[in-house]
Amino acid sequence: MPKILIIEDEEAVRENLLDLLEAEDFETIAAANGRIGVHLAISEVPDLILCDMMMPQLDGYGVLTALRQDPSTATIPFIFLTAKSAKSDFRQGMNMGADDYITKPFTRAELLSAIMNRLEKYATLKKYLSPQTVINNLSPKMQLLEISLHRAIKQHNFEEFEIYYQPIVDIASGKIVAAESLLRWQSPEVGLVYPTEFIPLAESTGLIVPLGKWVLKRVCKQIKSWRDIGIYPLMLAVNLSVLEFNQPDFIHKIVNFMDINGLEPHYLELELTESMIMQDVNSAIATMKKLQSLGVKIAIDDFGTGYSSLIYLKNLPINTLKIDRYFIHNVATDPQKSAITKALIQMAHNLNLDVVAEGVETEAELAFLRQHNCNYMQGFLFSRPLPAAEFEKFLLTNK
Repeated sequence: MPKILIIEDEEAVRENLLDLLEAEDFETIAAANGRIGVHLAISEVPDLILCDMMMPQLDGYGVLTALRQDPSTATIPFIFLTAKSAKSDFRQGMNMGADDYITKPFTRAELLSAIMNRLEKYATLKKYLSPQTVINNLSPKMQLLEISLHRAIKQHNFEEFEIYYQPIVDIASGKIVAAESLLRWQSPEVGLVYPTEFIPLAESTGLIVPLGKWVLKRVCKQIKSWRDIGIYPLMLAVNLSVLEFNQPDFIHKIVNFMDINGLEPHYLELELTESMIMQDVNSAIATMKKLQSLGVKIAIDDFGTGYSSLIYLKNLPINTLKIDRYFIHNVATDPQKSAITKALIQMAHNLNLDVVAEGVETEAELAFLRQHNCNYMQGFLFSRPLPAAEFEKFLLTNK
């Protein structure tokens, strides 16, 4: 039977879980705190981990971070157990690599359903592996994802992918002025795959180039489609990978997609990260200048997570800074985040740049941004990312 590790600091809860799982014939091991849990996970390599989120010293987030960094435990199915039910907690855990999230108190049926679902998915990963791929250094999960990704792009012609759109809102007027396009993949083999999993894989295999080309083509077509039905001018932003950005024909692709759809270039914004630019600053600046000369807008995404670009910032041909969600979370109550965010907004305005705050989730965060003259916001407070059809309805009902 599968081996399950329980990491839970409350003895009564831990004992109940052990009794319940042993009654179902699971092999069980238990840890009374996060540090012991990490040690047991590495030494025992269980088939699944149930971990309490709130623990002293090393909490569930810390446990998950440690395990996802170790190759031997990186792909073990991981389920959070918590009394917290806030969406932000759920998203933080999932973004860090958790597989599921069960809110206390939960029923026996809920727990067993979550466990069996994850164990079955993990078993499916191995079923699709050929003997040749097993010798690959990738984990079984990543091997299956790579096989599936190749098939989705080469054979299925991008049919498994969908572009979602998250509104970007003018804080002063409350009007939707833009949207960020975000890719989703529904794989027949493994179900919904998060971008944090498949984008790095696409980059490492080079598949990000055809995938990115498809996204750009679809977004340009979408801009034209919405313009043709009378939706007010809307800028759409596309995230770029460093491989796409450095393709010799990248500029030509952009020009071609705009020409085909008869687009004014300022309705397209390309989002770059600091790390992309810093890999080869002079080359990046040269490409960015060509794009700006065409009229395409450029944003630096997740700004603030690195510091090396500050020295180059005044020389970068950009239009927008997007402040990373880390600085926005609890910005109204965290003195350090408050000081940094105010400084970033002021600096951007001094350089005649627009500022977008990412990951805005509370009215207090929005009030802070409004008080300090941040231009735009995006986040769950206003809307989650939406499929194109839903976003279109949203636009039409929120004019």
